[in-house]
Amino acid sequence: MSAEFGGRSGRQGRLSQWLRGRRPKQAADEGGREALLLAAADAGLPLAPAAHPAAGYGCSCDRVGCPTPARHPVSFAWQTQSTTDRTQIERWARHQPQANFITATGMVHDVLDVPLDAGREALTRLLDAGVEVGPVAESDDGRMLFFTLTRGTPEDEDEWWPCELDCHPETMDEHPGLRWHCRGSYVLVPPARLPGDDGRSVHWVRGPEHPLPDPLSLLEILTDSCARHAGEQPDQEGAAWPLRH
Repeated sequence: MSAEFGGRSGRQGRLSQWLRGRRPKQAADEGGREALLLAAADAGLPLAPAAHPAAGYGCSCDRVGCPTPARHPVSFAWQTQSTTDRTQIERWARHQPQANFITATGMVHDVLDVPLDAGREALTRLLDAGVEVGPVAESDDGRMLFFTLTRGTPEDEDEWWPCELDCHPETMDEHPGLRWHCRGSYVLVPPARLPGDDGRSVHWVRGPEHPLPDPLSLLEILTDSCARHAGEQPDQEGAAWPLRH
């Protein structure tokens, strides 16, 4: 009798261990993290794992003094790794429960990245004007991301330059805060956690279920709002053009 009871107890113990092993995956998806990532992939946004916050303002990567903590891919091969495959994204999300994710731009979509206040003003103006606005995300570090269709590769390759130019302060005076992420660039895709102890994040304002618009349909109002928030006024032809990544 005792042996039988012990056998049941053993089975119950193994079951309890198995359930405990399952709980981290369930807890990791509190708030629908995995569902939101899959929704982004279903909308055609190619995803790849990114670093996550560690030790306050630190980064989970091994780089000392990481310049972009929790905001960069974990693999140098992120462009070829990026995918919309649901099985692969589920695997990443469940095996890397703390990871942020990036979406590679210039494949299916671009992102017009603007200062938060200018973006909120522009979003109101666009919606009031009846312009079709696609997915929009807010980043608690002060940026708003407008997701659009990609313009692809133009015939004039001179129109494109590497996103490293965005790091040069002298170029920012010509472009009041608007950055155009296209080929060779990426942004964090919601839901993503930012460094700090105040719960900052990147989150959707308008989800990925909204169709991606042509970027040119948003550009005039976005550049105008950015110029106004920078204390500048664009000329009559809207010359405040963005940096392209």
